Amino acid sequence: MKTLATCVHPEGRFVWAVHKPGFRVANLREKDYPGAIGFLGDKAISNRPNFPPADVEVPQADWIYEIRNPFAFKGATFIGKKWADARAANPGSIILPEPCRVSLQRCLEKALEKKISADMLERIYGLLPESLKLALATTSTDSCELVMLAEQACRFHRRRPGAAPDAPAYIDGGKPDIRDHLLFEALANNPHLPDEYKLAMVLRPGAQGNSQIVGEWRDGSSHVFEYLRANSYIPWGHYAANMAHDSIRYSIGSLTAKDMLGMRHLYYQRTFIRLAEALSIRVAARRRSLAAAELDRLQQQLSKALESSQTAAGLPFKATLWGWNYGFDFAPSGYRLHASHQQIHQQYAMVPVSAGSDAPDCYCCGELVQQFVRQYGRQTGKGFFETYFRAIASNRRLDGRSDLPADLVVHADKQVMLVVPKAQTSQWELQLVCRLPVGHVAEADGRTRRSLDKGLFLAMKVLTAMGARMVTVLEYSRPFQAEDRDQRLMYVFLPRLPQSPGAFSEAQLRWINGHYPEDFARACRSRLAPALEQWESESGGQT
Repeated sequence: MKTLATCVHPEGRFVWAVHKPGFRVANLREKDYPGAIGFLGDKAISNRPNFPPADVEVPQADWIYEIRNPFAFKGATFIGKKWADARAANPGSIILPEPCRVSLQRCLEKALEKKISADMLERIYGLLPESLKLALATTSTDSCELVMLAEQACRFHRRRPGAAPDAPAYIDGGKPDIRDHLLFEALANNPHLPDEYKLAMVLRPGAQGNSQIVGEWRDGSSHVFEYLRANSYIPWGHYAANMAHDSIRYSIGSLTAKDMLGMRHLYYQRTFIRLAEALSIRVAARRRSLAAAELDRLQQQLSKALESSQTAAGLPFKATLWGWNYGFDFAPSGYRLHASHQQIHQQYAMVPVSAGSDAPDCYCCGELVQQFVRQYGRQTGKGFFETYFRAIASNRRLDGRSDLPADLVVHADKQVMLVVPKAQTSQWELQLVCRLPVGHVAEADGRTRRSLDKGLFLAMKVLTAMGARMVTVLEYSRPFQAEDRDQRLMYVFLPRLPQSPGAFSEAQLRWINGHYPEDFARACRSRLAPALEQWESESGGQT
């Protein structure tokens, strides 16, 4: 299939290339530079192999698998056979280690063999270079140490000496007296900082600015606010479903099924309300959330209205936009390693059709899928997603082994499928795909929405159980105006791994991987049971 750059063959199977390189290299070096690169006892280890005397023959280099992404616009994945074979022999090795406990105070006291006074510790922390302070702020697990750093980063107001801080003290001009903004931000994102400091610094509503709270969801100990980000990096503004100040969730380990249901309810609710307003569908709700039954009825009205291409064409919106940055880190040099901040939150908006009569249409990533699906249909005569599902069902391993599992599916029900893509763009990428002909959330009935919520919950629980600490999740949805109904609503999970920075390969959409996708799916399934059990016990039967 040379005309279409995808691994999904029209016959419903995956195709890929195997590079078995062998080559000859002309030696153009002029001189040798011999020397010792190490010693074994008194015996020098020479660098002589680095200086071949003649042309170099490489009769058989390591094999490399090249798999075009199922979606042509996402490039290709390259898997080293030597690396992947090692993972196939031990899929349990696909894991990141737990972060170690860190305390500078304990290290110093161990070295000095005595207790250090609080005054001396404050002086030591004050004299640390900024890079070391930032490293401690992001990695320390010592709450007392973090408090000392927080007191240096910000001046706090207290009702009485020795009490917990109420909030930052303000200076003239109406701004908090933050003396070191990078240190302040890093500390506020450290889960080991005591909760009273988190509340005072960033969690209390209004602590981070005047973004209005325009939605709320509460169920027992789960409490979620919906913030309006009017002045946003998204030009038309966006919303954030953010865990509230009295439901502190800094890690997926603390996230409950009700938290996920609450954040997603606010997304569905805001999207449906905005679509209803655009379609002149009256919704009698102010200063309260829509009940589940109301949301279901509204979704049915919207779905019916959007079936008319003429109605959809009149919408001011093109598509939904939804994303989730989970996790945070700073390098000691000040480089930000992920876009998230404290408290688990999800962001969403609606993409307008255009910015004006003379402006080009606004961008939404779901259109990339739409364009590819149309191209696939024209060139093959087949619907892409149904063909993709058949390829997943009939998958065979890249390495050709029949003695190891070939299943790419991590979790599935009648509505959705959580799957490892044959060509992963992140080394740990997962996809959550609607199996039913649902292209955007306004087409998703209550059962499908609950399946999506569950799939999102399970994927994040599994990935973080394997050690992922920073994950980007995004939604690919079908544009409302699209007449082609083959496109399915899809969520993509992209963990950021410690030793996989984006570099020139990734900038070319060449994704480098060290395991077979089948073995990553096996590793995910081995960690699925606790997440499933938690969902069933906490979701209140909402599946």
